[in-house]
Amino acid sequence: MGFLYLAVLLATLGCMLLLDRRFRLFFWRDAVSASVVTAVGLAFFLLWDVAGIAGGIFFRGEAVIATGIVIAPELPIEEPVFLLFLVVCTMVVYTGAVRVLAHVRRGRAVEETS
Repeated sequence: MGFLYLAVLLATLGCMLLLDRRFRLFFWRDAVSASVVTAVGLAFFLLWDVAGIAGGIFFRGEAVIATGIVIAPELPIEEPVFLLFLVVCTMVVYTGAVRVLAHVRRGRAVEETS
């Protein structure tokens, strides 16, 4: 049961990437830009976590569903995977929302000209 959280994180990340592929929102729209944004976002949040750990703000909780593997003091292996999911999910939702709003605006523009 110790790998449940990590497995769920990886599964949900995979689902986000499938949505991305289906609608060509982020990685399948521009892989280079998406990779840069993802790397920068992941690095930012990891630095944020490290600063929080160093400041005594963030602590690793003990959970039955977590692996218990740490890559640094108070930084479990699941954290970078979660942060990767967070960045990818945010960008897929953002690019999807931009596309939907653009579609709505085009529809209104057509109605106004008719």
